[in-house]
Amino acid sequence: MEITVRTAVERDLPVLLALYRELNPDDAALPPEVARAGWEHIAAQQGRTVLVAEAGGAVVGTADSIVMPNLTRGGRGILFVENVVVAEAGRRRGVGRRLLDAMVDLAEEAGCYKVQLLAADDAYVHTFYAACGFEPRAQGFRRYLARGA
Repeated sequence: MEITVRTAVERDLPVLLALYRELNPDDAALPPEVARAGWEHIAAQQGRTVLVAEAGGAVVGTADSIVMPNLTRGGRGILFVENVVVAEAGRRRGVGRRLLDAMVDLAEEAGCYKVQLLAADDAYVHTFYAACGFEPRAQGFRRYLARGA
């Protein structure tokens, strides 16, 4: 299966939303105007890149990233990766690996010193990220904020 990775564009929004539903099935669907406004904000952010992976003419995966400028490590930035998802039909075919390789390429092009991502507590996901060259080097912490607050 030939896999092509490219930067997402506005016309990809419906398939991105479908992929995100696979990632977070409990999330309520976004109203179209909220989704479009969100996309416009994302597309305008400096250092922000949403990639999509295509196979067989269809988008089958995505990953989102942003470069955070930095005043340590010689001023080299950090590329943060979020919302990595491959459609169920495209899993175990190299799509996720191609997306992560493309993220590493983006980081190198931006002069970053590291790529950072958080992973769910899922042994399969941890094994996948390790196979892609990522190491569990720190413990992550999160604080979720109340909705509507």
